[in-house]
Amino acid sequence: MTVNLPSPCRDRNRTNRRMFSSNRMAIWMVVCFAVLAATFGSTISTAEATEFYVSPSGKETASGSKQDPFASLQLARDAVRRVSGASPITVFVRGGSYFLPNGIKFEKQDGGTAEFPTIWKAYADEVPILVGGLPIDGFVPHKGKILKADLKSQGFRDANFKQLVFNGQRQILARYPNYDPDNPYAGGWAYADGEYIPMYKDVPGENRRSLVYKPKDARVWSRPQDVEVFVFPRYNWWNNICRIDSVDRDSRMITLATDASYPIRPSDRYYFQGAIEDLDSAGEWYLDKETQTLFFWPPGSIRNESVFAPTTRTILNIGSGTSHLMFEGFTIECAEGDAVTLNQTNDCRIARCTIRNVGDYRGSGVTVRGGVRNGVIGCDIHNIGRSAISLSGGDVPTLTPAGNYADNNYIHHTGVYYKQGVGVSMTGVGHRATHNLIHDCPRFGIGFHGNNLAIEYNHIRHVNLETADTGAVYTGGRDWLGSRGTVIRHNYFHDILGFGFENGKWESPHFGWGVYLDDNTGGVDVIGNIVARAKRGLIHLHSSRDNRIENNVFIDGDMQQIECSGWTATGKRWNEHFDEMVKGYNSVAGQPAWQSMRNMDVPPNDAVLPDGTVMSGNTFLRNIICYGKPQSNFVRVRDFSFDHNFFDYNLIWHDGLPINTGQAVYGRPLSDNLAPNPSFERGTIGQMPQLWRWQIHPHGDSVGAMEVVSNAKGMGQGNRVLRIDADFDQEKPRDNFPIIVSEPLELKLGKAYRLTAKMKSDHVGAKANLMLQSYVANAYFWANWPSDCDLTTDWTEQEVTFQIPQRGADKWHEKMTTFRVRIDFSDESGSLWVDDVRLVEIESLDPWTSWQAKGMDQHSLVADPMFVDRANDDYRLKPDSPAFDLGFERIPVEKIGPHSDTFRASWPIVEATGAREKPFRAHSDHPESSPDAQSSVDAK
Repeated sequence: MTVNLPSPCRDRNRTNRRMFSSNRMAIWMVVCFAVLAATFGSTISTAEATEFYVSPSGKETASGSKQDPFASLQLARDAVRRVSGASPITVFVRGGSYFLPNGIKFEKQDGGTAEFPTIWKAYADEVPILVGGLPIDGFVPHKGKILKADLKSQGFRDANFKQLVFNGQRQILARYPNYDPDNPYAGGWAYADGEYIPMYKDVPGENRRSLVYKPKDARVWSRPQDVEVFVFPRYNWWNNICRIDSVDRDSRMITLATDASYPIRPSDRYYFQGAIEDLDSAGEWYLDKETQTLFFWPPGSIRNESVFAPTTRTILNIGSGTSHLMFEGFTIECAEGDAVTLNQTNDCRIARCTIRNVGDYRGSGVTVRGGVRNGVIGCDIHNIGRSAISLSGGDVPTLTPAGNYADNNYIHHTGVYYKQGVGVSMTGVGHRATHNLIHDCPRFGIGFHGNNLAIEYNHIRHVNLETADTGAVYTGGRDWLGSRGTVIRHNYFHDILGFGFENGKWESPHFGWGVYLDDNTGGVDVIGNIVARAKRGLIHLHSSRDNRIENNVFIDGDMQQIECSGWTATGKRWNEHFDEMVKGYNSVAGQPAWQSMRNMDVPPNDAVLPDGTVMSGNTFLRNIICYGKPQSNFVRVRDFSFDHNFFDYNLIWHDGLPINTGQAVYGRPLSDNLAPNPSFERGTIGQMPQLWRWQIHPHGDSVGAMEVVSNAKGMGQGNRVLRIDADFDQEKPRDNFPIIVSEPLELKLGKAYRLTAKMKSDHVGAKANLMLQSYVANAYFWANWPSDCDLTTDWTEQEVTFQIPQRGADKWHEKMTTFRVRIDFSDESGSLWVDDVRLVEIESLDPWTSWQAKGMDQHSLVADPMFVDRANDDYRLKPDSPAFDLGFERIPVEKIGPHSDTFRASWPIVEATGAREKPFRAHSDHPESSPDAQSSVDAK
């Protein structure tokens, strides 16, 4: 009796191979037997194993033996069906190309059992390549270096493919502007024409089907209706690919056939693709669908079967009910959709495979839809249209786990077409992503939304390369449920870039975090991770609640290390998603499984805190926070309750510099009133007060007024008050409302001040601001923010406290020598009255002491953590590190990332190189771009 086992644990290191000498083979067979048993969750029977063989040189009439192999996978599958369930089955597939123009479907009868699994695997060290399409040959000269081939005679029927593969590389659909291999992410773009509109400013009536191009980007196409626009609209969160409906050359307006996700605004980046007129560089191609002719400028010599195109959406389609089916050691490429789908399967695995060059805007590498305990193990997955691995399944109301997983994979260059494509996507309950290496993704490394998920021992670097407002890992909780119960533990995230538009130019790094818990995320544990180098911050809690941030190492965030931005009960976001949150909470409120979920006894209706904020239940304990840039902050908080969130036992080190928390606790006044003519007593009634003047008066004296009036019903110090009438100019985009300022004041840099004024309006809710400003035109501008005033029809005292930047600090400028008190009245109608303006210097605690005075970090230390070699990214701690005195526990860095294993596609992993090693810069052809704008791609 023989049992056909998986091939011996093929660590490709030859030294390891020599360990298994012939006199140890018996022991080795037992070990492999145990590995296979563990793989399929049960003890394997010692029943006679069944083996079949497939070879490109096989025959249609073969028996399927090693000496007489089948010619196709379909023949082997049908043979398996005839014996399935009687014994363990292994189908050995010899090296070579297997073209599957319609893919191949596996059903329930093609699987096995825990006792008798069915395994399809590469024979020995050979590489079988499964191609979801057909080869193309018969190329003849067309024009210059462009060749052409007739597809009708080569098995293609009504070809309409959007991908072409040559020598294992996906080629470029003819485009304008051309792809820039020296600057692959920021280069090769055109930019929509028009006057820039701030990203977060809403514009009524905007449509999502129009794009205005610049005169230099005008194109002449014989078939404009076949051309597509590849565009990042408005927010730069993801892209769209929309077909052109019409072109108005007079207005330079392109109308799209479908809506983009958002309106396409001036300066948004895009390119055109799919016109033969734009086929003008090596690697580009064009398909004439009417004549079924392929035009191609090959970047190298064409050999037999070196060019092929997809003819199916899925290559391996594993159907519902299939169990204990495994594919091992294949290269799988060229499909319009997913390379592999597992639909409601159980205990199936894709192992030790290379998956590449698959997927359009909606197509991923491996998609697991439902089922239980399905895994993607040890695969190399790259150049994928959407996501490398997508896992779903499980039941949210009962918290029944699916147990699907992605383990020990090497993933890079995802999101080729869909720029929210990630390394691993998880939705549902009870999945895990472990020991993966992920890099070069346009957005997140791992995106997740669900419950009781595990993200552990992953190494993620150089992601967020093409989008903004993003992180290495990301989730959201607008339904109140996500992603409660999830653990993010023992990962290494570093060099999280981000790419976006700022100050008139496209730049990187830009607006990215390491760990991003967005939009009310609840109940996530972030424990024992190393997070290094991100532009906006290393972790962001966006109105998140009930999260534990413990025992992490946060290193060298740029703007700040930790950011907590809350919602308020009166704010847009809370009210916008409130009904969704209530619905989510009510959907599980009575479920027994949810009763032990952290703080789920608080429904959305009871979540608003006494101060009007909603962010609560977050703890930051025993973390190491270490950073070096002088202007970087330790923490930034907004709409954050110090009574309901907690920091303590942390070790903070700013390389010996002060710890900036953005907090200031103010004390007694240190000066008299410094405001000039504070009660407007100096001046004539009906005229402007002395020592005050207009800064902006949109229509001049013809509309509105600023004048001293009688204080018969006032509450100020004298007999007069200042009245400002509305003068809002709808025609101007800015500087369109009254602004008055005092005469210049000489104040102390680095000192704290309190500015107050009594104000009222003739209607509730009028818009006004009270601030101190300093600026020199075309040099710098500084003012204290926020400065909004909450006005009623009664006199109320408005107050703002702030600190003027000290010399050398962020926002300080060498020309900052004088300051002015400023009052804005931005309402469209009515009047504003002002009296008793007071500006006094006040006592101020330093930011770290102020932070502690608010109850934060009472037992924390400011000290050097004593890393082994911080300069070379060795964040292990020396034995005498003060972090251990605070209870910090060692992070098992040696376990992070992929590892040698029977089911690893290659070992050691040789990381992809090429374009990412070159500077990633803003496009110098963009008129607003700076040629000096560089990214941190070459960071450690």
